[in-house]
Amino acid sequence: MLKIGLVGVGGISGSHIPAWDAMEDTKLVALCDIRPERMEPYPDKRHYTDFDEMLEKEELDILDICLPTFLHVDFAVKAMKRGIHVICEKPISLNEEDVDRAYQTARENHVCFMVAQVLRFWPEYLLIKELYDSGKYGKLLSGQMSRLNGYPKWSWDNWMLDEKRSGLIPFDLHIHDLDFCIYAFGTPENVQEHRVKLPKQDYISAVYQFPGFFITTECSWYAAPYPFQASFRFLFEQALVEWKDGKCLIYQNGGQILDLSTAADNDTGNIDLPQTNAYAEEIRYFKDCVKEGRFPDKVKPEELKQVLRLLNSL
Repeated sequence: MLKIGLVGVGGISGSHIPAWDAMEDTKLVALCDIRPERMEPYPDKRHYTDFDEMLEKEELDILDICLPTFLHVDFAVKAMKRGIHVICEKPISLNEEDVDRAYQTARENHVCFMVAQVLRFWPEYLLIKELYDSGKYGKLLSGQMSRLNGYPKWSWDNWMLDEKRSGLIPFDLHIHDLDFCIYAFGTPENVQEHRVKLPKQDYISAVYQFPGFFITTECSWYAAPYPFQASFRFLFEQALVEWKDGKCLIYQNGGQILDLSTAADNDTGNIDLPQTNAYAEEIRYFKDCVKEGRFPDKVKPEELKQVLRLLNSL
């Protein structure tokens, strides 16, 4: 039974904590946050307001870091130097050099380290990579990826609105789609970007050119109370694949439309899209790597550095 500790009981922890609790071979034993009230909904865990105290008193196998971005690597390094495996929420950092610092510490202390880039575990996005790699519908011609939201006024100490601590919208939202592009398609040949950056409004449109195709992306923090939306459309030679409002459809050139949410019932025999929780899948993958003694390579340090390099140019 692996003992887990989690530091940073903010918004994203609401996806991590249930994932740990649902696994049979792990036990989330301790939480840490400087706000005691954030831990009150979890009376079955031990609570700490001091990270060093948690590390001193708990014999942890894995630490899950859900802290604000600017704290990620310092906390990860401190835990890994104690021989604790670390999974860390995205982004790893705002600074490219922190990638080497984290991974070198992991190697020196013989522990696993992984940044939780969740789209690499998201079934609908993995479908696009599978179709691209297999050529099932011919060559990829273009893609459109969108990630829109209102301005995040809810963060602790307003850290998300502080560019030096959060990196703003490139590192909060755009990183998801860019990281997937790097993971699925490699390094783009060219980037064209436009940005509207105001004190309480931030919008980016970026086009990434790859050999033979291009991906158009957009992301926003609107001042208006716009609800969060994420979607994509990818055009292949023989089909258009769209994910929108939680539904994934494949519009084939011959006229057939595959609704992957009902593909199993329709017995199409073509594509079976698993109905899984991507946050749980990334955590399960990392846990399996720890148990099997293999370093997690789903997220590679050179890819993380490429993503940070492009984000810092926006």
